[in-house]
Amino acid sequence: MKLNEEEQAMLDGKYGKGTQLAMKIQVAVGEAFDAPYMVPVTRTHVALSNQEADLWFVEKLVAGGAVCKIPPTVNPSFNLEQFKCITNIEPEDEDIVKRTHEAYKKIGAILTYNCTPYLEKNVPRFGEITSFSESSATPFINSVYGARTNREAAQSALCAAVTGVTPYYGYLLDENRKGEVLVNVEADMKTDFDYQMLGYFTPQKTGFKIPVFNGLKNPSKEALMNLGAQLNTGGNVAIYHIVGFTPEAKTIEDAFHGETPKEIVTITNEDLAKMRADLTDPGGKIDFALFGCPHFTIDQIKTVADIVEGKKLAVPLFIMTSSLSRNLSMQMGFYEIIKAAGGEIVADTCMDQPCWKFLYGKKGVTDSPKCAYYTKRRDMQFVISELTQCVESALKGEI
Repeated sequence: MKLNEEEQAMLDGKYGKGTQLAMKIQVAVGEAFDAPYMVPVTRTHVALSNQEADLWFVEKLVAGGAVCKIPPTVNPSFNLEQFKCITNIEPEDEDIVKRTHEAYKKIGAILTYNCTPYLEKNVPRFGEITSFSESSATPFINSVYGARTNREAAQSALCAAVTGVTPYYGYLLDENRKGEVLVNVEADMKTDFDYQMLGYFTPQKTGFKIPVFNGLKNPSKEALMNLGAQLNTGGNVAIYHIVGFTPEAKTIEDAFHGETPKEIVTITNEDLAKMRADLTDPGGKIDFALFGCPHFTIDQIKTVADIVEGKKLAVPLFIMTSSLSRNLSMQMGFYEIIKAAGGEIVADTCMDQPCWKFLYGKKGVTDSPKCAYYTKRRDMQFVISELTQCVESALKGEI
């Protein structure tokens, strides 16, 4: 790779061992993808995990004196004080949370602990070059805003945050953002939940090619979150286009850069119904309800509050969201309503954190296939359904 004077100085160790390691990794990634040079980034997001490998890496950079040039927002951890009111936290889990917090604070991250930073604290403009990890974030950045990021690892995004640059390859290049398969959506797409199923199912028909969706009408921000999160969970799809909606797809011709689509597929109501049947556990008695993968918006929290107001839940209900949305729910009265019904709104966490050990081996409901996918290894079973039905089932204790 061709490096400028400052980049070479970082690689040579003139900015310390931590920065040197970050640049060494980025050069290796760039050479693996035949990137000719580095380009500056203006925004970064790191999908930290509270897991040993992630913590080992950030502590290694910190020990080498690394500090972020482009401070990243970060993915969920969990709030110790909130969860100590819900369950017992094991000493080793408390330790790793505290060490992770200290390491990311020292390296200069913005401690948002939120998996939807693109809605609140880290919103790019069209064409902006960024470095984002997080499976719902990369499609939203690339597709909805028309900014640019590759599908980064937590580690490579942190390296970009430290060095301020990223290798110039992949979705940073115009030619690699071109649509590859036209997806005619004939399914009805009545709810945000339908976009969960569409996202999870599409890679079964298209592989990991860039889909161009035709037939979608004015999806909500929640629908777009769902679509991207599931495309990047059911598959490895970090960019999509929606004809007449997303910025690089005003027309089919725009989305395919003037070329005729080489492949066309159709997705129907039957396809999405089959996808749902394949993903979900059977109905029956449930032990809990868990939402917020990706983190719930204030509109989704309001939906839950409207359903449970003045009622009592038969099983515990948990909503994961950002600290901003949790505070907002308190100001708007939604938190009080949900709490009175027997539910809880928790900030800064994710279902893939050790604070949920008290739910292991149990069966719940969720509206998110991604939530169910990641918790399989935690021995948590989920019935997957539309949000309204999930909340109503939590009031009954069965679905």
